[in-house]
Amino acid sequence: MASNSFVTLGDPSENGSTVVIGPETMDFFDRIVPADSRDSVRSDCIAILRKAVPSTEPIGSETGLVIGYVQSGKTMSFEAVTALARDNAYQVVIVVAGTSNPLLNQSTDRLRRDLGLDDASRSRRWLQLTNPDDSDANRQKIRNVLEEWKEGDIPAFSRKTVLITVLKHHQRLASLTTLLRKVGTDGVPTLIIDDEADQASLNTNVSKASESSTYASLMQLKAALPNHTYLQYTATPQAPLLISLIDALSPTFVRVINPGAAYVGGKDFFDDEKHYVRLIPPQDIPSRDNPLNGPPESLLDALRIFLLGVAAGLETNGGTGNRSMLVHPSQLTVQHQEFFIWVKNAFERWKRVLGLADSDPERRELIEEFRAVYDDLKATAGDALGSFDTIQGHLKRAMRQTQYEQVNASGGATPRIDWGQSYGWILVGGQAMDRGFTVEGLTVTYMPRGKGVGNADTVQQRARFFGYKRSYIGFCRVYLGQATIDAFDAYVEHEEDIRQQLKKFQEQGRDLGQWKRAFILDRDLRPCRQSVLALPYMRGELADKWFAPEVVLAVETVLQENRQIVDAFISKLGTFSDMEGDPRRTAVQRHRVSPAFSLKQVLEDLLTLYRVVNSIDSQEFTGMLLQIDKALEENPEELCRVVLMSPGERRTRGVNEEGEVTNLYQGAYPVNPPAVRGSIYRGDQSVCFPDIVTVQIHQLDLFQENDGIRLRVASDVRVLATWIPARLAKGWLVQAGG
Repeated sequence: MASNSFVTLGDPSENGSTVVIGPETMDFFDRIVPADSRDSVRSDCIAILRKAVPSTEPIGSETGLVIGYVQSGKTMSFEAVTALARDNAYQVVIVVAGTSNPLLNQSTDRLRRDLGLDDASRSRRWLQLTNPDDSDANRQKIRNVLEEWKEGDIPAFSRKTVLITVLKHHQRLASLTTLLRKVGTDGVPTLIIDDEADQASLNTNVSKASESSTYASLMQLKAALPNHTYLQYTATPQAPLLISLIDALSPTFVRVINPGAAYVGGKDFFDDEKHYVRLIPPQDIPSRDNPLNGPPESLLDALRIFLLGVAAGLETNGGTGNRSMLVHPSQLTVQHQEFFIWVKNAFERWKRVLGLADSDPERRELIEEFRAVYDDLKATAGDALGSFDTIQGHLKRAMRQTQYEQVNASGGATPRIDWGQSYGWILVGGQAMDRGFTVEGLTVTYMPRGKGVGNADTVQQRARFFGYKRSYIGFCRVYLGQATIDAFDAYVEHEEDIRQQLKKFQEQGRDLGQWKRAFILDRDLRPCRQSVLALPYMRGELADKWFAPEVVLAVETVLQENRQIVDAFISKLGTFSDMEGDPRRTAVQRHRVSPAFSLKQVLEDLLTLYRVVNSIDSQEFTGMLLQIDKALEENPEELCRVVLMSPGERRTRGVNEEGEVTNLYQGAYPVNPPAVRGSIYRGDQSVCFPDIVTVQIHQLDLFQENDGIRLRVASDVRVLATWIPARLAKGWLVQAGG
């Protein structure tokens, strides 16, 4: 056991409080955290707690967002933060642990195990309660602990910390709030950890100007704790990031946690090669129009792949640990039953056939079916799979060592899986295995269900097949329909975009309220359920399309600032040449163009500095900048050309009362007769270089009509129009007010 010494960490001059690593944290790291992950986990939990309200402060509240990948070790992170909170005199830690009893039990059991609560050789440093009600016994237990914190002569390491795990349910939360109010929480620094914080916690009645029951209960719990920090842990942060900034659950700081080297996630499964992903053909996916009358062949292939892996594990390590398969057909329990029967029948038949004589034709046929998928698995598992002759000898035992179970509430309570009972497991279910559910040793996933309504966070939470499995990734397979594969492809890009943006904010120590709510998101996906969002958002994608602001009239200070930005850029760029064209063009139809040069330069020196004043224009402009930024991530050498429209000629344009330009672009010339329209000048919108970004710079005088009188309202206005080629197309989302 670690000693009772403390190590002070954190520079007080930085943005955050000083923390200490004491015996609880040291002991947790020694026993639980893998050696190759300790540095990253330690730095993350210290950074998180340094943003919390200090335990020395009488009142205050903070809300933080902690973002990991699915199955990447978020639980270990908040366990480490819990241990660190105890070492830093936080007297109460509340873990809001899931929306179902299996998830609550899973989290509670792990906390008790990893924090050593049931280890009789350790001193009693925790008072752990699960779903505590407001009873005399619970009030007395908590009061006894809190009173010891007030005794100055009791060493810190001898005091207990109250650790509460509670179901994310309004009645359980309300009971806890009542209990704490009666105990008294003045001067009691508290840490609240909301696991899977984007689920159920947020206000789903925000559009109705009321509060949903769980959200209201969380607000009451927060109100009962004068000094508390609320940590939102999630792998899918879309909803917490997009709720209103004035919402009490809108985070003010963020920590993006990185997984250890053994983690396998979206970038591994959904790269260009997709070595571990297999397509479920349309005819194997059940639907109203395609009812299945028997087990689809792709399901049987997945079962064979899985059993080969189980047999290999029995051969190489005697069946230590677990190997699991997840069958996730839909949210309907009737389909769970159907797929479960198919799995069961396949096992019973295969066990019977494997018991036949080697010369039996039925047995030989089954062996050949396994041999057909062996080569597929061998391509990624390599020598770890062993020879087929060796593996087939273990197939019968592999089936005896594998249990299959329905995981849903069709029989009452969702069953708990006792992973120690068997080496192999096949779990058939739906929503109960979506979010937060850990499948030990998962190697094969069969998921014929579609992407649903396409909420990005829901799609990602189904990725139970991610996790710390680098050592056996060769045995992993994920069977999906094409639409779901496409959705995961799109999500991986979206997820990395959000993480990179938020990492920059994290490194700069900036308030998350300053983050521009804009990110790459495929147009086939929605960010999250609409019911939690109070503010609208714009979706877009520029592909062989121009963007130019509709509102070009602004106050003179903005117009002057844009003049200076544009003119400084033109001066820096230097060389322009006349564009070729019909010699009969008018002076207004003659332009000058730059040579091809760095798109990065035009982004940094022109586009990101230019001010767009209208909110809708600003959203689309931000989306365009996202597309350009993503293009530069993929190819920093991207080129651009800039066109000076009618240099030396002052173009005139009308604007309405809202400052919207009536027609920015000069049309084709001549107009009539139709047969020769545009033969001399095809129009401003044709002035681009189709395969690279092109920026037009317009110089305008603006006029308004008022009672038949034409009045100049602004002179020498600089307007930018930007062409984005189709090859740089990316869907994006920008929230109003973001």
